Amino acid sequence: MLNALKAIQSYKSGHLPEGEQPLWLQLLAAAEQPNINLERIHSIAELEGTNPVLDYVERTLQVMEQLQVSFWMREILEDVLVWSETAKAGSPKQRRKWQKQGVNLFVHNVGSAQLYDMYGSVGNLHGKQGHREDEHSSRSESSRNLSNDDPSGSTQIVQTAYGSLSPRYEIIRTLIATHGLIGQYIRGEIPFAENAPLHLFITQGWMTADELQAILIALNECIIAGVDPTLWNQVQAEVQRIVGWIITEPDHTDWNVKERLSRLRSSSIRQGEAMDEAYVKLQAELEMEKLLAPLAHRTLWYVESAMHDFSLQEMVKIFLLTLHSEAMVLSVDDLTMNSTGIGRVTEEEGVGLNSTSQEQQWDVVRHISFEPLMNTMYYDYKGVKKLNIYKKRMIEKYLEQYSWEQIEEGETITYPHLTHRIERHPDLRDTVFVTFEFSPAAEKLIAFCIEAEKSPLYEKAVLLLFDLFGLRRDAYDRFHNEETYLADMNSSGDYKKVLLDYMVGKRVLDIGPGGGILLDLIEQERPEMEPIGIDISANVIEALERKKQREAHRWQVLKGDALQLDQYVQSGTVDTVIFSSILHELYSYIERDGRRFNKDTVVAALRSSFNVLSPGGRILIRDGIMTEPEAQKRRIRFLEPDGMRWLERYAQDFQGRSIEFERISEDEALLDINDAMEFLYTYTWGEEAYVHEIQEQFGIFTPSAYEYCIREALGEQAEIITVRHFLQEGYTEALGERIIFMDEQGQPSPLPDSTCLIVIEKKKGMADR
Repeated sequence: MLNALKAIQSYKSGHLPEGEQPLWLQLLAAAEQPNINLERIHSIAELEGTNPVLDYVERTLQVMEQLQVSFWMREILEDVLVWSETAKAGSPKQRRKWQKQGVNLFVHNVGSAQLYDMYGSVGNLHGKQGHREDEHSSRSESSRNLSNDDPSGSTQIVQTAYGSLSPRYEIIRTLIATHGLIGQYIRGEIPFAENAPLHLFITQGWMTADELQAILIALNECIIAGVDPTLWNQVQAEVQRIVGWIITEPDHTDWNVKERLSRLRSSSIRQGEAMDEAYVKLQAELEMEKLLAPLAHRTLWYVESAMHDFSLQEMVKIFLLTLHSEAMVLSVDDLTMNSTGIGRVTEEEGVGLNSTSQEQQWDVVRHISFEPLMNTMYYDYKGVKKLNIYKKRMIEKYLEQYSWEQIEEGETITYPHLTHRIERHPDLRDTVFVTFEFSPAAEKLIAFCIEAEKSPLYEKAVLLLFDLFGLRRDAYDRFHNEETYLADMNSSGDYKKVLLDYMVGKRVLDIGPGGGILLDLIEQERPEMEPIGIDISANVIEALERKKQREAHRWQVLKGDALQLDQYVQSGTVDTVIFSSILHELYSYIERDGRRFNKDTVVAALRSSFNVLSPGGRILIRDGIMTEPEAQKRRIRFLEPDGMRWLERYAQDFQGRSIEFERISEDEALLDINDAMEFLYTYTWGEEAYVHEIQEQFGIFTPSAYEYCIREALGEQAEIITVRHFLQEGYTEALGERIIFMDEQGQPSPLPDSTCLIVIEKKKGMADR
């Protein structure tokens, strides 16, 4: 077994005293707050009390142990692997000290190489034999320095003996400094020139081309398979090709702008982003190659982790805002001259940084880190890493305010609760950090929204957030649990199939398409039709656009307002308009004349859809229904101990209308039949959906009231050709073990109808309203 693996296992089992721990292990073990890439983390909460940096190093060593490489390569790679993650480790106090000395902890390969200079160089001054002979004494000396948080002693050793460092030391240090860069080049994060120092192994006579190829392939297998063995299988061929370029074409041409952006957005493309279409649109507005040329000589950190949920246009805007900040105005010639340096920590740099003049301090920027943005975009929800959709929507709103011309001219837009921030640390002259900064009020309100996701206060919290950022209430109707909502919508596919029998014509408009299940059904079952989905919610449209690209659908989606359809489609050009479980949401959420739960909203939606309908076209409504006669009473006997508490809570929280009930016994209540059913719809969905369901009234009309509303809204032009109502399948089974539903006398009674199907036809030969 590799010595490093033995050391890690002994440390984890508690059998390796601190005084016997190798220096690299002391550093990794001290990682109280490890700096990691959130991209592959399932749960942020799981990181508490763990050391994922040390665990990753252990996995890379386990991969190394299985590889068939020569003994001298194995020894070199073992040292490389144990030191290459040290920039992510150390205690907070150590990290502050290192940063003041100029160690770039945020560009991990560079920082780890600098730490190797500081701690790992002792014994490498005159070759491997000297290292073994001096190992015990150097470990004791460096342990003293480490425990005192003062690495200056080992730094001094590097300085006094710098000229006599062995080739072995230089090889290890260079491999650490270029650690992971082949993978980052594949991902579009770095220019190819960052790998140039590796070619020196051949020109210096330290390795043959075959040896360099073998050691780089082995190192990258450890690095990548340590993350995910499947990932290594996917990229192995490309790694081999790039290693070939390093050996034979050290001046290999970089990816062009489009290719680099595509690689930076690989996860977005896998999720369904139409990259080619999006790029063509941007290219029509911008000189992309010219405007993004300053990125060519810079490394980009955490781009995909921070921005894969943003659109390509939004990513480009963030890049340009970064490049046009005053701190980033630098000459390309300077960038080219400095693009391949590996940045040793010297005594002059480490000690003298704070005394450097301001003019000298703002040196060439080589690295752009989006780590602060990545960290602000995620939070933990029930043990799962979750995108902070609140911040995402506000950042999108902020970016919308900027035109391309304003960005290019360096114009700053004042937005009271949000701004973009490009920062440079005084001790890191070559790195800038990118994020968006929210005002203290906005941060607190967003935190309140996250906490309120679990309570009826959620709706009020979101309304406050809309007001703070000046958003329409219906613009982003679902922040929380969007994925579950779309999955629930898709699970209702069998219920929606009945609508296919009533569709007419060619062009079909699905209002509020949810997860796209009805669009899929129309495409599959009625191939002659042209399905179009329209939704006001930006995140619904994003999800559908990606689904369309990912699954190669031909249907279309539009972001638009159901109450103003003629702004998105021409009047008289739609043959079928579908409202499938959406009218009750419009009724519940959209304010009309200053109030929600307003019949006039339904009237406006019907008129809007009727206006775009062609003669002979149809409106299909499938939605909740109330029971007639309304004066009937029903008893509910709860079979669950907390059932009555649910009803009491619901009667207090429901927003649609006043719910009153008579408590007959500890587990039995009497109430109006429609109030009983409205409550049971929410009770069926359970706690997870409660905060949303209390905001929605599912049954908004009785059958006769629906007919009256339709005639009032559409007049003589409209003919109601079908009115059906039925109990939606599943309610009886879902409630069967939870309640007993009874009439006023206490006799078991079936659940009343829950859902209606109404078909309205626009008469031919009559002028549009």
